[in-house]
This record gives sequence, structure tokens and C-alpha cells, in this order.
Amino acid sequence: MTQELHIIGGGLAGSEAAWQAAEAGVPVVLHEMRPQVGTFAHQTGNFAEMVCSNSFRSDDDERNAVGLLHWEMAAAGGLIMEMARQHRLPAGGALAVDREAFSQAVTDRLRAHPLISVAEGEVTELPRDGHWIVATGPLTSGALADSIRAETGAESLAFFDAIAPIVYTESIDMSVAWRQSRYDKGETEEEQKAYLNCPMTKPQYEAFIDALLAADKTEFHDGETAKYFDGCLPIEVMAERGRETLRHGPMKPVGLTNAHKPEEKAYAVVQLRRDNALGTLYNIVGFQTKMKYGAQASVFRMIPGLENASFARLGGIHRNTFINSPTLLDVQMRMRARPNIRFAGQITGVEGYVESASMGLLAGRMAAAEIKGSDLPPPPFTTAMGALINHITGGAEAKTFQPMNVNFGLFPPLEEARGGRKGRKDRYKGYTDRAKEDFAQWLAAQS
Repeated sequence: MTQELHIIGGGLAGSEAAWQAAEAGVPVVLHEMRPQVGTFAHQTGNFAEMVCSNSFRSDDDERNAVGLLHWEMAAAGGLIMEMARQHRLPAGGALAVDREAFSQAVTDRLRAHPLISVAEGEVTELPRDGHWIVATGPLTSGALADSIRAETGAESLAFFDAIAPIVYTESIDMSVAWRQSRYDKGETEEEQKAYLNCPMTKPQYEAFIDALLAADKTEFHDGETAKYFDGCLPIEVMAERGRETLRHGPMKPVGLTNAHKPEEKAYAVVQLRRDNALGTLYNIVGFQTKMKYGAQASVFRMIPGLENASFARLGGIHRNTFINSPTLLDVQMRMRARPNIRFAGQITGVEGYVESASMGLLAGRMAAAEIKGSDLPPPPFTTAMGALINHITGGAEAKTFQPMNVNFGLFPPLEEARGGRKGRKDRYKGYTDRAKEDFAQWLAAQS
């Protein structure tokens, strides 16, 4: 009789791992502590809940590494990508979703699968026996984190992640804000107008930065060090790096024309992205924050068009835990010291929804293959998934290991691109063409 696979954590990685293993014919027990045990960031007990943004980022599978990862996951029969596309929202060239509908759909599919059962409640220790995948994500419970730390003999690595606020659409002043994607990106009018834009003059921007720097911030506990991941910096941390930093980051005014005053060039622009299918909620793009709630409402209402904003959710900050994967995991994502346990998702040191889910996909397939009596080699390093798993299981420098998004810098160079003989766009297309061919061959070898 086929042995069961136990998966701890029903986030994006755990959900994808469960789906892949069950589709391979292996019985799965999915352990999820929510809603009995909550976290700072989660609102529900559903699987694959998106807590920070509702975007899976670029969907361009020809010239973007994230979009390529979308393509690979879809080619591998990924549940996360299937549900994301079914519940997508207009977002220019990005893949954004109605987060509640998306999470509910993933939950329904997993609970309906005949080979998946759900065990509710917290797992507090690393199991000694059986086949397990730990996919508890950046908000791993304290008890399990202590067990992991005790087993590895090393201090847990951590950084702080921040959540952007969500605004009720009806409270946005549309006589000030206008609809437009940067550079009118998108194939349809809906895509080209996927974002709301709030313009700032130079005096308004300067006043906003002053208020941001002076606002009350969340304090850290004794002994904690604020080691932020650069891809998700709180806006006040960016502002502390220089007064113009935000204007060259999430508040850059390029590629936008004010529909109300086309002759006026904004000094800075705050963008909001639709957060649900009804269009009743918008999140402020790139505005992760560690300001206290009262300060947030005051500072964000300084943004033109948001003077009377009503917030469905204010921003927040939480501690993210990840392991030093290059020292702890083998190429099968197993703990070297405890090979019956695999790790997957953001706890392994990949950063981002898509990256986390893709590592869940690989862990689920690898565990299923092992249970059925064979080994599944990782995808070639020329693919997005292969480049990521190579990075976290040995390609990265262990002493300086930090969370990493997928990017073409993790891929082996193209022979014809050596010496700069190929332009960037052609080079990126070369990476994706090669990856798709190699990934297709990797999949075909499993059939």
C-alpha cells in the first residue's frame, strides 16, 4: 500500500505540493493550524491565502523570469496557476487575482480531491517518522520554529516583511485620481486602465516625506534585528535612504499622463491596484509599512485623491522565518540530517508567491516519486524552477544567504550572449526559449 505524504502548512507552497502529490496517486494529509491558531497576517482558515499583495507579478513568459515561472508551473499542471488564471483581475502586464475568490477556489479543489485529507491543528515538532514536507512559510509558529532551530543547531535566519494597506474604492476621489496602467501596458482597454493613479506636486511630495519620516513606527522586540528583504521594503525605510528614493521607486511618475490635467507633469504618483473582482477594493502598490495604525491613516490621507480614504485593511509588519537552505537541504529539498523531511516554499529562502508555490510543486513531485520507489531529478538549471532550486540548495553563498526572487541572474549564461553580443531583450528571450524546451523535456521524461 502506498505510504501517505504529510504536508505541514496550507499556504501556496503546501497547497501546490499537496495537489502535485495527490495527482501523482499518493495519499496526502495536509496539516493546517488555521483557523484554530491564527497569525498576525492571515484573515481566514482557507488554503493559499495571499496576505501581502494580490499580484503574482509579471505574466510575460518570453522576457521575464517570473512570467517564465508562471509558464513552467502551468505546464506542470500547477493548481495555483490554474486558479490564478481563473480568478485574474486586470493589472496591465501582471497576473493579479481576486484574492478571496482565488483562495476559496484552491481550498475547494483540495478538499474535494479524493486522495487529500485535511488535519486541522498545529504541528509543534519536526516528526521523526514518515514522509513529510514542511511548508509553513514565513509565519512558521513559534513552537515549530523552535523545533527546527533545535534540530539544525543553528539560529533561525529572519527578516521583516510588511503588508500594504487596502482602500475602499468608493472613498477614492476620482476627480483627482485617474485610471491608467504605466505606459498604457496591456492588450485590452481594461488592462490599460488597470491602476488608479494619484498625482503629487513637489510641495505635496516633500510634505508627505516629512510626515512619513516623523510618523510613529512599530518597535521591535529586544534582540530582534530589522533585516528587510529589498523587494518588500517598508516605504518609510525607503524614505530614510534618501528623500528621492520613493520617487524613483513605487512613486515614480513615468509612463503616466494625468487624464484631468494632461498638460501638467506630476512630480510623483501613487498607484493603486484592484484587489477584488468587484472592484470595490484597491491596494496601494509598493506601500508596505511599519507605521502604527493611527499614523498610517493620517499620512496616507495626505495623498491627493485619498483625503477621505476608508481603509479595509491597514498595513502591518511581521517577522519572516527562513532556514539556511544551502547548508541544510540536499538537491531533493530534503534535510540532510533528517531525509524523511523536505522543506518547501518561502521558508527555504525563496521570496515571492510564485517562487514559493513553485518550490511546493517540486517538493510534492519529488516526495511522490520517492514514495513510489523512484527518484525525480530537479529540473535543469536552465529553467526557472531549476535555477531556484539550485540557488537554495547550493548555488548561494551560505554565509550571506538571503531570500531571493527568481531572476535571470540565477540562470547559466547563453553561449551566444557571452561578451555582450546580444541585446537585453533578445537575451531574455533566449533564456525563456531555452528554458521552455528544457522544461518540456524534463516533464516528458516523467511520463
